Amino acid sequence: MASTRTTFLVPLTSSLSPRFSLLTSSLSPLRTTRIKPLSVSVSSRSLQALIFDCDGVILESEHLHRQAYNDAFSHFDVRCPSSATYFKEHGWPSSSIFEKPPEDDAARAKLIDTIQDWKTERYKEIIKSGTVEPRPGVLRLMDEAKAAGKQLAVCSAATKSSVILCLENLIGMDRFQSLDCFLAGDDVKEKKPDPSIYLTAATKLGVSGKECLVVEDSVIGLQAATSAGMSCVITYTPSTANQDFEDAIGIYPDLNSVRLKDLELLLQDAVAAT
Repeated sequence: MASTRTTFLVPLTSSLSPRFSLLTSSLSPLRTTRIKPLSVSVSSRSLQALIFDCDGVILESEHLHRQAYNDAFSHFDVRCPSSATYFKEHGWPSSSIFEKPPEDDAARAKLIDTIQDWKTERYKEIIKSGTVEPRPGVLRLMDEAKAAGKQLAVCSAATKSSVILCLENLIGMDRFQSLDCFLAGDDVKEKKPDPSIYLTAATKLGVSGKECLVVEDSVIGLQAATSAGMSCVITYTPSTANQDFEDAIGIYPDLNSVRLKDLELLLQDAVAAT
């Protein structure tokens, strides 16, 4: 079945030549870390499973996608006025693919598909290059969880092939193969904020939602986790920093100073309050 692609392309201002990137929200000032006060109950059920999202949590990928798009536009010598933000709204560019701007739907679809396919391969090259690092604290927290006998899972809305590529190159084959559960967007019918992926993970892990703690970076992921009856902590990125994370039990700029024991206490308090 043919896939439908939606392209969000905007130019990056340059004194030399226009370049394009993924359309993203404006970068926001870093918000402060917030955790809800603890009042630990000894009767609370303990943390049994730690579940990570991928893009934005394990990997901050937005700037990498932007780089891949910029490289694609440079490769195909895409030429467009610097004021253009969308091809559809502001006119289609000339390029090495077509000498003149495409005028019919078939030519425009070919332009987008050609750029998108090249960009996808370029993104894979960037991930495999060895220059991309996981976000701070992720690997240590994963290792702490496994050492403490907790189950470890990754649940991402992205395609399985994309997530596998990231995990193999960023957390390493040993950690990837030791995951107790790995689910991608291909594995469920509904994407986040629908809770299906987290409900499926809990079933596969053999635990209840109250025994799980999810690490997300966006309000969409937060809604998916809480709708599944799971507590969630947020490690935000510049593009998600101003989202409403009121339902999170903890909010962090990254996981560098977060320890497993901190998350266990947060979960105990959250479960005791319900």
